[in-house]
Amino acid sequence: MEKQLFGNAIVGQSGGPTAAINATLAGVIEGVFAAQAEKRIGKLYGMQNGMEGLLAERLIDLDEAFADRDRLQLLKNTPASALGSCRKKLPLPEKDPATYAEILRIFRKFDIRYFFYIGGNDSMDAVAKLSAYFQQNDYEIRIIGVPKTIDNDLVMTDHTPGFGSAAKYIATTVQEILRDCAVYTVRAVTIVEIMGRDAGWLTTAAALPGALTGIGVDYLYLPERDFDQKAFLADIAAAFERHPNVVIAVSEGLRDADGHYVGEGTQSGVADAFGHRYLAGTGKALELAVKEAFGCKVRSIELNLPQRCASHLASATDIAESVAVGSHAVSLALAGESGCMATILRKEGESYAATYGSSPVSQIANAVKHVPDEFINEAGNGVTEACVQYLRPLIVGEVAPAYENGLPVHCILM
Repeated sequence: MEKQLFGNAIVGQSGGPTAAINATLAGVIEGVFAAQAEKRIGKLYGMQNGMEGLLAERLIDLDEAFADRDRLQLLKNTPASALGSCRKKLPLPEKDPATYAEILRIFRKFDIRYFFYIGGNDSMDAVAKLSAYFQQNDYEIRIIGVPKTIDNDLVMTDHTPGFGSAAKYIATTVQEILRDCAVYTVRAVTIVEIMGRDAGWLTTAAALPGALTGIGVDYLYLPERDFDQKAFLADIAAAFERHPNVVIAVSEGLRDADGHYVGEGTQSGVADAFGHRYLAGTGKALELAVKEAFGCKVRSIELNLPQRCASHLASATDIAESVAVGSHAVSLALAGESGCMATILRKEGESYAATYGSSPVSQIANAVKHVPDEFINEAGNGVTEACVQYLRPLIVGEVAPAYENGLPVHCILM
């Protein structure tokens, strides 16, 4: 028999935004509203800018913000983080007890008994630390991590909310680039740089046009394999034997056998609060190398922010699952779970279907899910059919945003 716990709830968003993170927020809100109707949860607050906003008591009354329930549909189709985001790294409780004492004070002040944090790997680190702290202190609260990240690098979940929409955008944009590059007969190389520091999941999506239409990129390179520039140039030479216009997709996090980033010479060296260096320049570095080796026309294209904010091209599957996993997180908390992350599971069978579960956040924080060996071809310059089959259902379906004066309508909370 689950133990009833009545009090208020709070939700926040953290890390890099996605085209689907607000759909997950909408799922949490809908789940809490349903619990309110059953008198199981009191008020619902939103943290502005994640943990930073919580510590500054910058809270939004989400009951009031969504008194008009129709706004939730707008929220589902709004890109970026409607509550704002942050990249604040929580210290260990023993290193900074004052920060945790302040969080406890704020929770007592607002009678917070349910805490939902929507984010990626670093956000789950915060969830793990808060869970451990409150387990050791006399305050009953249920703390649930809710996944998001276009990088798809969270362990214990089949895929992450936001990845399917980013993959759809990448696949579509690469397909359009292929059309554009095919119009000339002069030799040229186009290098498409795609996000992905440690895991190449997003770059694998560049294989979809070739797999689904028969016309695709010549090669793609992932951080899961050491990058060999000689082999890369040999691949291009082989592609020129087939056609004059070569298109290649690369992950921003490509490293050589010594662990050096390919674009290291063009980077500033600046790092975020979690010690991650800001990456850029991989495509440009390879552009210069190709120009020197072949003397042909070369361009590099960095897809950059549109990969994560192109909500006009979101995957309907991704948006639906993002809402569902947010609502599931509330169900987990109501059932008495805490210190866990809601997960998406892939049902067995020929047709794709998702179900939802949970895993201890301590097993998820600070771990990285890489593209597995069976998804990468032997040469390390492409993907296998197993990878394509994994990706295909995640980009299926289109959303229908509301438009006004020719532009999508967004839900603005801050």
